[in-house]
Amino acid sequence: MRVPRAIALLILAAFLADCAVDPLDQRGSIVVTWDILNWYQGDGYVASVKIENQQLYRHIEARPGWSFGWEWSKEEVIWEVQGAQAIDQGDCARVEEENSPHSCHPRPVMIDLQPEAPGTLQTANCCRGGVLSSAVQDPSTSIASFVMKVGLARRPPDVPLSFSIPGYSCSTPTNVTSSLIPDGQHGRRAYMTWQSSCTYKLRRTPSCCVSFSSFYNPDVVPCKDCACDCTQKPKAGERLTDDGFQTPGIATALNLHKQAPFQCSKDMCPIKIHWHVKNNYKGYWRSKVSILNRHLQNYTHWNLVVQHPNFKQLKEVFSFNSTRLPIHGGTFADDTNMFWGIRSYNDMLLEAGENGVVQSEMLFQKDPSLFSLSKGWAFPHKVLFNGEECVLPAPDSYPGLPNAARQSLLHSPFLLLLLLLVNLLV
Repeated sequence: MRVPRAIALLILAAFLADCAVDPLDQRGSIVVTWDILNWYQGDGYVASVKIENQQLYRHIEARPGWSFGWEWSKEEVIWEVQGAQAIDQGDCARVEEENSPHSCHPRPVMIDLQPEAPGTLQTANCCRGGVLSSAVQDPSTSIASFVMKVGLARRPPDVPLSFSIPGYSCSTPTNVTSSLIPDGQHGRRAYMTWQSSCTYKLRRTPSCCVSFSSFYNPDVVPCKDCACDCTQKPKAGERLTDDGFQTPGIATALNLHKQAPFQCSKDMCPIKIHWHVKNNYKGYWRSKVSILNRHLQNYTHWNLVVQHPNFKQLKEVFSFNSTRLPIHGGTFADDTNMFWGIRSYNDMLLEAGENGVVQSEMLFQKDPSLFSLSKGWAFPHKVLFNGEECVLPAPDSYPGLPNAARQSLLHSPFLLLLLLLVNLLV
């Protein structure tokens, strides 16, 4: 049966969208390395699995936390594991041993342990409740690992199949040069090493939006209506979960695969970013950014990536960490900065409510050849929250400079007072 050309093109476009290269992080991926450390008994081996986040800004939060799965080539089992646990033991009736294996599932899925796990179950780079930080934000927690004893395996062992991390597409595991394993004062090589690279699959539905305001215009440009979703239409005051069920109030505990409910709005976005052009001085100008959480869940290691033509002249950032986004090759982007919270101060974006907001101000030095308050120049060109691109207002809706008629009104003391109040409140 011939597939109509239009349908074929739509399928191809959807596939390419999932596999599209991120222009801000072209080489970013999560690399999984599977090392065989030792052989034991007649049909077993000890394996170390390392999950390394090499993405510049995308990371995995404590909720839902990282999970890693694969498919066994034969009928292997996991006898013991340190640094992680399988979410399903599977059917172990076929194993004729006194002690039952940790998992006999043909497609095991492993998740991280909590920090309070017993020391006998811990190993290096484990037990952070599923947090896998980005390479820029916190390199010390950008690696997770676990060690397991595998049984009912052949020698040489069969390569595990179909590596999987939710939200990512993983390449087929391939045999690579054996890893160098620290062993006292001398290192040694793993017996075998397999490796897979997992790239992020872009979401089709946005999860954040951006609104604008300025000191020179009393109008606030809101997020676009239905910026994130309008296929589900809850009633006023209800909160909407990711699976479409409406919950009048705070939901009960949700499982690993369900998103927390969030407050409904015209834009239907769980996260809202507001950019305010606050002041215009002789040699500098100042902006303020606010991140509003409408989710009934905390964001433990949030970050914000912003593209703006004046970041090369950014002089100071108040109450956020900040860095220019590095580009592979040792250089830095002139127009792209990454922001994240200060540890134990605002590195956690609390759930929706009175405290569900974090804010910062930025001071820029003016570049006379670039600076302008017209045509939306003072507003960001691209905004990403936790690696997800946010929906910007339409370009023709950006706060504009007053026209001649309105300029004459600016001499009114009442209007000047009104503009001052707007500036202080935003």
